[in-house]
Amino acid sequence: MAAPQLSQAPVRRLLSDRNLRTARLVSGMVLMSFVTMHLMNHALLLISLPAAETMRPWFLLIWRNPLGTVALYGSVSVHFALALLSLYRKRGLIMPMREIFQIVLGFAIPLLIAEHVIGTRVFHTLTGVEDSYRYVLRTLWVASPIGGVRQSVATIVIWVHGCLGLYFWLRYRHWYPRVAPWLLIVAVLVPVLALLGFVEGGRTIASIGATPPPINAPVIAADKQIKEMLIRSVYLGFGGLLAGVFALRALRAYRERRNLIEVRYSDGHVVRVARGYSVLEASRVGGIPHYAVCGGKGRCSTCRIKVSEGLENLPSPNSVEQATLKRLGADPDVRLACQLRPTGNVSVTPLLVPDRNRLLLPGQPVIPGREREVAVLFCDIRNFTGLADHRLPFDIVFLLNRYFAMVGKAVEQAGGRMDKFIGDGAMALFGVDTTNVEACRQALAAAAAIIRDLEQLNDDLAGEISSPLRVAIGIHAGPAIVGAMGYRDVMGVTAVGDTVNIASRLELAAKEFNATVVVSETVVQLSGLDLSTLEICDIDIRGRALPLKVRVVPQGTTLPIAAQKPAADAA
Repeated sequence: MAAPQLSQAPVRRLLSDRNLRTARLVSGMVLMSFVTMHLMNHALLLISLPAAETMRPWFLLIWRNPLGTVALYGSVSVHFALALLSLYRKRGLIMPMREIFQIVLGFAIPLLIAEHVIGTRVFHTLTGVEDSYRYVLRTLWVASPIGGVRQSVATIVIWVHGCLGLYFWLRYRHWYPRVAPWLLIVAVLVPVLALLGFVEGGRTIASIGATPPPINAPVIAADKQIKEMLIRSVYLGFGGLLAGVFALRALRAYRERRNLIEVRYSDGHVVRVARGYSVLEASRVGGIPHYAVCGGKGRCSTCRIKVSEGLENLPSPNSVEQATLKRLGADPDVRLACQLRPTGNVSVTPLLVPDRNRLLLPGQPVIPGREREVAVLFCDIRNFTGLADHRLPFDIVFLLNRYFAMVGKAVEQAGGRMDKFIGDGAMALFGVDTTNVEACRQALAAAAAIIRDLEQLNDDLAGEISSPLRVAIGIHAGPAIVGAMGYRDVMGVTAVGDTVNIASRLELAAKEFNATVVVSETVVQLSGLDLSTLEICDIDIRGRALPLKVRVVPQGTTLPIAAQKPAADAA
């Protein structure tokens, strides 16, 4: 009995969720590379027909050699087979519209391109007729304009489907916001230039006129019959595969109706589903809002739940879920709803907000938390309580608004964003949309601007306050969790973590040192600025085993960065 289990183990590992996801990604990247090169070759038709024909042999050199052919058609087969498998494995077809849109586009592609593929690559193999741009453009623009329209639609469908896949894969990478505008430009230009090239090439061919028929016309006619038969076979085969998947789904649903389990939610909802459904699929079947930012692929932890009853009915986490839970340091009773498929009744509590409609106002974006390298600046008015004593509320509000306007302007001009105002203090973030090196430079530039502008503010308020305003600024950089946090109209992008706590502690240290700015040595080194003239000292930070090295800007002095450039820039 042990032998069959041993033989099945490698198969299970080979077909693990992680391996299937990798295969889908790799095959998709191969196909996207082919499509991109193909469309860029089409775009050369805007220059001239000979220009496109000149580059075509290089394209064929890559994709029509034995290795390229195996890679291309192997990727087509793998990607399509995994799409069918994914459709079969989905226990319910209730899903976000973006997923439905991508699936519909994906399954529309074979129907749109079958005739084109068979009419070029396959027909070339059968007859030896060169499927050059002249041949294809004459077919699609002159002989069969409807076919040309279909291929134009196919171009858009294929490109959008591929771009959506890349977007869902890349959108939560920490560097994605920086490159997203450039990727969008490419995503728009490539298909537009290709379609414009097709139009220009078609008009050129139409102006040249028809060419005489090939010499071996009877052979060509026979091969055309084979081509038509292949096209019909592809359509029938595609329809048969889809019908087979839905038939298997129906058979599975029929068998599973006799074996239902209950998923009980902490708010009192109970959903009965067949054994094999994930908790996330149960939530969708029951119409229960459930946060799943990555679309239920196990790439995030926003769908995680706490299992309060039925722990004995939980299968072991798969490799994808295990990796995410390990990174979270989650307790044994915490699982990912998208990956957990209970074998019996369970009671669960979603750990993240299950109802986004009650959290967000219309039009507010959902920005999931992710770890980023940021610089954090805290700025606080020193001895503000003494300044506020015996003043009218209007005067206090006026004074704070002038101060906050000065700080906000300095932060925004430096490239940062104001995070929050707390009493007479302010917190600013740098690096949400840029590198940590640039973030540190921006934070130091903002601090220098605050010190400079504070002198002008004190001059403006000389008749309103008994003593000049003084500030204490703390700056630190490091990893923090950045995301949209809050409730309804007070929802905003903010950061939490040790980096924020340390920056706040440095602002308090500035008051203790009677200094204007205390900045960690980490920020100084990352910025590349020469601040060697500033005093360096060590301070103890609660929760840190070793003291933190900081630079101190005394009261009455400025941050010496305005006239200098980073070493890298100067070079």
